[in-house]
Amino acid sequence: MKNLPNIKTFVVDDDPFFLQIMEQVLLNLGIDDVTCFDNGFDIQNSLHQKPEIIFLDYNLEGITGYDVLKKIKRYDPDIYVILISAQDEIKPAVDALKHGAFDYLQKSNDTMNQVEAIIGKVLAVKEALEKNKPTLLKRIFQIK
Repeated sequence: MKNLPNIKTFVVDDDPFFLQIMEQVLLNLGIDDVTCFDNGFDIQNSLHQKPEIIFLDYNLEGITGYDVLKKIKRYDPDIYVILISAQDEIKPAVDALKHGAFDYLQKSNDTMNQVEAIIGKVLAVKEALEKNKPTLLKRIFQIK
C-alpha cells in the first residue's frame, strides 16, 4: 500500500508465532507504528496510547476477545477493532460485528491479503468521514 498515513496499530494474540506474522504483515504494508500484546489485559492498560486499529484475537487466555472488545469500545468507540479467529464458523464473525467490531479476520494462509483489504476499508471509511465532517458540523451548528 502506498502513502499510508502513520496509523497506530495494536495486535493482540496469545500465539507468539501469529503475533510475529501479523507484525511483519503490517510492517510490509507500510504501517510502522505496531505494538503487539500477548494478552487481553495489557492492551486495556495501553488504550491511552490512542491506537486507531486493533487486531484482536477471539480466543485469549484468561479473557475472551469479546470482553476486551467491549472494554475497547467503551473507552473509545472510534477505534477500528478487527476480531481474529482460527475458527471457520460464522457465529463468531456475526457476534463480533454485533459487539462493535469493524471486521472479522479468519486466520489462514491468505492473512496478508485479508489484512491489506481490511486496512484499505478502514482508510476508505476514515477518508469518507473526514470529507463529510465539515458538512456535518455545519449542519449541527447551523442556526435557523
